[in-house]
Amino acid sequence: MNTWRNASLALTAAALLALTTACGQEQGADSPHGQNVGNASPAGQAGGGYGTGSGYGSGSDYGSDSGAQAGKSKQAGQLAVWDSKKLGKVVTDSEGFTLYRFDKDTASPPKSNCEDDCAKTWPVVPAGNVTAAAGTDGALIGKVIRADGTRQLTIAGWPMYRYAKDTKPGDANGQGVEGAWFAAAPDGRKAASNADGPNGGEQADLAGLSVRTDPKLGDIVVDKRGMTVYRFKKDTAWPMKSACTGACLSKWPVVAPLARNDVKGVTTKGFVTFNRPDGLKQQAIDCWPLYTFSGDAKPGDTNGQGVGGTWYAVSPGAKLVGAPK
Repeated sequence: MNTWRNASLALTAAALLALTTACGQEQGADSPHGQNVGNASPAGQAGGGYGTGSGYGSGSDYGSDSGAQAGKSKQAGQLAVWDSKKLGKVVTDSEGFTLYRFDKDTASPPKSNCEDDCAKTWPVVPAGNVTAAAGTDGALIGKVIRADGTRQLTIAGWPMYRYAKDTKPGDANGQGVEGAWFAAAPDGRKAASNADGPNGGEQADLAGLSVRTDPKLGDIVVDKRGMTVYRFKKDTAWPMKSACTGACLSKWPVVAPLARNDVKGVTTKGFVTFNRPDGLKQQAIDCWPLYTFSGDAKPGDTNGQGVGGTWYAVSPGAKLVGAPK
């Protein structure tokens, strides 16, 4: 009995040490310390980010029985807008996967005409647990009840889908398929009717997180769209906690979870997924939650820098850039 108890205590201590090492020890001078890491999980693991097996093609949650299991399809979470050079503004889910609309559907009244085998190739996006993208009209978000009784997300009445052959964030391989499928714009219209060719999808060249040299701020972290990444001074890293909730997230969307190998030039210390109390999953580096700013309209913008004396761009080492000491 004592042997079992000692072994159990040893395992518990080891687990605590691992968490402490990830999000407690070796923090910078601006890192608060506490007692627990909350709901953080290593990116790429269960409950964490997405990796090579988390796309929407074969081997993922979709592609074999998604038509029958539409109601169990992955939630969209916090929608975002991808500013594609070829497609214009495109709506994505919280993990950066493109959302599509189907010309054979109707928006008024909303109705989906993609069933059975069609829904295996074009997994439906469930309604519920969806937040409008920052800077877009939340009143356009709705739902339609499908023939099987499940609820599907709509934007401006148009039912929303993903594409089984999009295997990673930034893919838009469904653009123009059969002359009837198109990436969705934030207002529900077709993205990029002026796209180059029927498959005008664009794949970003940037890593999920990388470094850009700003003429004023120096080296700062940007996301795969080239948008500046920020930290909030009111957050804490240990215990990990976000002070940006509710309406704050409309201005400061969270950075979605990333695979560790989708990072270039940025620290992977404390590289964890923060499972927020509101249900969103947020990427953290050095255990600090990361955000973008809705006021940044294009790559290179740093309009969020210094806002309220609490929001600052992030250095490759996860420090606040330009914050008063």
